[in-house]
Amino acid sequence: MIRITNLRHRLVDIPDLTIDARHIAVIGPNGSGKTTLLEVCSGIEEPRFGTVRILGRPPSAVRIGWVGEFPDRTLLFSRVYDEIASTPRFRGRSCQETDERVRAAAALVGVSHLLDAKVSTLSGGEKALVALAAAGVDDPEVFILDEVDSHLDAGTAGRVQRAVQKSRAAHVLWCTQSMDTAARADLILFMEDGVVRHHGTPDEVFAKLEETCFYPPLWRIRR
Repeated sequence: MIRITNLRHRLVDIPDLTIDARHIAVIGPNGSGKTTLLEVCSGIEEPRFGTVRILGRPPSAVRIGWVGEFPDRTLLFSRVYDEIASTPRFRGRSCQETDERVRAAAALVGVSHLLDAKVSTLSGGEKALVALAAAGVDDPEVFILDEVDSHLDAGTAGRVQRAVQKSRAAHVLWCTQSMDTAARADLILFMEDGVVRHHGTPDEVFAKLEETCFYPPLWRIRR
């Protein structure tokens, strides 16, 4: 469960919100506070006022796998293997356990053939998949994805979705500009001007957005 109480941080203003769902899509116009909310939930930023509790703990006490929109900003190592291995090494895992985790994480997202490659030689889609493997290598309790699919082709975006769904994470917070992707979530948060205007199941939220650009294109075809 995710519980937000009296949260005020930069643009975001959420008096009270309880989320009890696994796959949560965060949508809304640019500048609505989506990334800020995700950064607070991930522990990247401490809220100025209020509290966030994930699984009953502050974000800093939760194992969180973060993947951002621009992997180049977070990939630190020159070799793919070392990038994926960075978290288990930092946490003092043994060499054998680290190797097992790296190979399992790479296999899950389909980048096993890239383990010895230089990060600088990868395509944008490959970098996103490596970032996802690095985020998931140490079995995160929560995945937080900030528009990771914005610059991906449909096939690579699908691989990201499948890998995240196969994880054992209790929650997946996914900010996306793809309403068809959001429509597959268990719960949707629609943000505007820093507040959560609507939240509920896809049917509930999109019923309120039917005449906007936030209605899923595939749903329009079915109408």
